Amino acid sequence: MTGAAPLLQVRGLARRYGAQSVFENVHLEVHAGEFVAIVGDSGVGKSTLLNCLAGLDRWDAGQVLHQGVDLGRLDDTQRALWRRSHVGFVFQAFHVLPHLDVAQNVGLPLLLQGRPDAARVGQMLAAVGLDGLGDRLPHQLSGGQLQRVAIARALVHRPALLLADEPTGNLDPGTAARIMDLLLAQTREHGAALVLVTHSAAAAARAARVLHLTAQGIR
Repeated sequence: MTGAAPLLQVRGLARRYGAQSVFENVHLEVHAGEFVAIVGDSGVGKSTLLNCLAGLDRWDAGQVLHQGVDLGRLDDTQRALWRRSHVGFVFQAFHVLPHLDVAQNVGLPLLLQGRPDAARVGQMLAAVGLDGLGDRLPHQLSGGQLQRVAIARALVHRPALLLADEPTGNLDPGTAARIMDLLLAQTREHGAALVLVTHSAAAAARAARVLHLTAQGIR
């Protein structure tokens, strides 16, 4: 990377549950447009770290900064408003809302920002290969299609940072490879940074950097 300031900076982050330490001394920098994969043993706190990066979870020491904004200094309402504008999520379990159709699910981030945009939703549906399926309900879709909905929803509001937690974990290998192709293509198209948590060696191999999370930090 050039001398540009990082999009995301993590300094000395630690998370504990009571007396039990999950991880400590985590240092991390991610630049705009970069793809970083985080791997590690089960139970080491990869999903917890991702939630901290989004300001969804609290931490016990250290700092998380996005473009110089210290998330630890924001209250819950400020974090939620910040997250709506700057972050997109893709989860293993899809997390689509069952009572909303595909177009409504994809358009939800825009609706929450008070700027609904049917044309933008249509553009994203076409980009992820779901053109013409906007009026379908989630139960009518396959797992691969549901993850395409999740990717479209995560990027519809053009966030600077995309966080993906095991996005291919519920998919067969062939579908998983296609979803990773789509996720990377769309992330690049939008110029977003991508931080991916995964157990999949195939998914991690696509990253520019692979970082190993341990209880003592990242290596």
